[in-house]
Amino acid sequence: MEEKIKARIMDASKIRRSLYRMTTEIVERNRNLKNLVIVGIRTRGIYLGKRIASLIKEMERVEIPVGVLDITLYRDDFSEIETQHMVEKTEIDFSIAKKDVLLVDDVLFTGRTIRAAMDSLFDMGRPQTIQLLVLIDRGHRELPLRPDYVGKVLPTSRREIVQVRLKEVDDTDEVLITEPAGLK
Repeated sequence: MEEKIKARIMDASKIRRSLYRMTTEIVERNRNLKNLVIVGIRTRGIYLGKRIASLIKEMERVEIPVGVLDITLYRDDFSEIETQHMVEKTEIDFSIAKKDVLLVDDVLFTGRTIRAAMDSLFDMGRPQTIQLLVLIDRGHRELPLRPDYVGKVLPTSRREIVQVRLKEVDDTDEVLITEPAGLK
């Protein structure tokens, strides 16, 4: 289905500034950075997590491990997902037990992805804390979740689609609001 771009919300420099601000907040809140690990939710959460880890290294000279989480099998709508959807690999080669886990995703919407991610994390161990970082919080929560770090709060209608595009996947950094073509 074709989509119509309604608005360009963030460009590369706005994304970079948001990540820098959130990284500063993370460093201020987490006094023991050596206990911090980052887990990015596939796909774009991975790259946002790697960018955060790089900024922490630049600011504080501390290397933060970054893992990759695929939550497909933990979703409560798994049966509704197209059968050709591939389950990809979770790649977390460090223990999350007793760690401060920074869970990273691109867009927070209903909260169901985050719930699935937390279920997956608890199957791997019991973190000391889980903190949530999202680039975009678009509202419409169905579960009582609130991010700790937010790049931008973006009120949207349910029919609108928030697209985060990152250069590692999409060859550009931007956030768009789109809607299916033909809707008024």
